[in-house]
Amino acid sequence: MFRRILVPTDGSDLSNGGVKAAIRLAEENGAAIVLLHVQPVYQPPVVAEVPVADVYSQDEYEAGAKQVAAKVLADAQALADAASVPCKGVTELDSSPYEAIIRVARDEACDLIFMASHGRRGVVGLLLGSETQKVLTHCKIPVLVYR
Repeated sequence: MFRRILVPTDGSDLSNGGVKAAIRLAEENGAAIVLLHVQPVYQPPVVAEVPVADVYSQDEYEAGAKQVAAKVLADAQALADAASVPCKGVTELDSSPYEAIIRVARDEACDLIFMASHGRRGVVGLLLGSETQKVLTHCKIPVLVYR
C-alpha cells in the first residue's frame, strides 16, 4: 500500500511513540521510512541594552543543531534497523517546520506522512496551531495522524 513513509521526529516521547508506530506500519507494508528532523534557522541576536549571555555565532548554532539532529535521527534509525525497515535520515534547518515536512515529503517521493499529535482540542489546540494541523491543511500527500 505505502512504499515510502515520511516520519518527522523531534526526539520527544510523543514523537518517539510515533516513530515506533510508523516503523510497525512500514514493516507490515514492506515500506521504507524517511526520518526528518527540523531545526529552526539561526536568529541573530538583537541589539539590547542588557548584555545577552550565551550568544552563539551562526556556525556554532548550526553545529549544535546538527549534533542534536544526529542524536535524534540515530536513536530513531536504531529502532528502524532493529525491525529491518529501510530508513534514511534527513535534517533540515527551516523556520517553518510544516513547510519543511511537506517539501521533504515531496522531494523524497513519499506517499504518506506519519505524524504524532499531542491531541489537544478546542481553543487550546487552535491557539497552539500545531505543525500537524498545518501539514494537514496545506499538504496534498496523505497524512496519518498518530495519537
